[in-house]
Amino acid sequence: MGDIAAVEGLEEFRGELTGYCYRMLGSYTEAEDAVQETLVRAWRSIDRFEGRSALRTWVYRIATNVCLDAVASGKRRALPMDLSGPSEGSLPPAPPEVTALWVEPCPGGDPEAAAASGESVRLAFVATLQHLPPRQRATLILRDVLGFSAREVADLHGSTVASANSALQRARATLADRRQATGAPAARPCDDRVRRLLAERYATAFARYDMEELNMLLHVDATLCLPPYAKWMRGMPDIQAWLNGPAIGCRGSRLVPTAANGSPAFGQYRPHPDGTGYLPWALQVIEFSGDRITGITAFRDAERLFPLFGLPDHLDDDSPTVTRA
Repeated sequence: MGDIAAVEGLEEFRGELTGYCYRMLGSYTEAEDAVQETLVRAWRSIDRFEGRSALRTWVYRIATNVCLDAVASGKRRALPMDLSGPSEGSLPPAPPEVTALWVEPCPGGDPEAAAASGESVRLAFVATLQHLPPRQRATLILRDVLGFSAREVADLHGSTVASANSALQRARATLADRRQATGAPAARPCDDRVRRLLAERYATAFARYDMEELNMLLHVDATLCLPPYAKWMRGMPDIQAWLNGPAIGCRGSRLVPTAANGSPAFGQYRPHPDGTGYLPWALQVIEFSGDRITGITAFRDAERLFPLFGLPDHLDDDSPTVTRA
């Protein structure tokens, strides 16, 4: 394979490898680094590729080893509900949990394609994956998300088909137990039109601080979590107590639409204290099941996340590109 053809052939895998490494690592920035390392290793050893397996399988073997090395040297990433039970909405949060490594949102993703691929790109699913041992995590993603055969996964891991199948069964059982333990609403299909409508209604209701409308949109067991704080709430009574209590400064916010993890998301801008314009506050990632919103994760690291999601660093009163959410 010529050098130019080799580079072009490997580069074609960058997009799907980023999705794989993101699910493995729970961090988009770490996933980008892992993909770059994967491609560098592949470019350096392409002359040793003998064609006994498909090029895609060979590249994924390298990516898997890169990710396994990465997770072996660090803590498991999590969301607030992985660390504690729900708390009362009327209470302010404790100081940020600086010792935790948080699952991070992934920019973009076509919501229609995400709906077709099931829950595999959802923020909650990526967080749940982090509970699996690394090799089981890789096996489940390769088999159930990316469609690799048991033989391909066995060859990739250097194991037997029976071992690969056993790892997959254990991973599926762990995920099922985790869903039951958290009491999260079961994910039900939600077509793209319904998701768009729900997102638009949510944005309008949030900007108006219309608690009655929010109550109609949210699932009875919907959650709101607030990394880097360990605090999270379940159910509209506590979410409303939070919004009307410690988070009352969010009244009058504007929301700018974006996408994260294949789902509608919003950059939230709170009114500037001096009354001039709006300041970045949080990236809200919205999750759905059927015709209800089941989860809102408000990432407060606006300084780092807003540029990553292409969101402006401030809003003027007359900003024309803003959806007054």
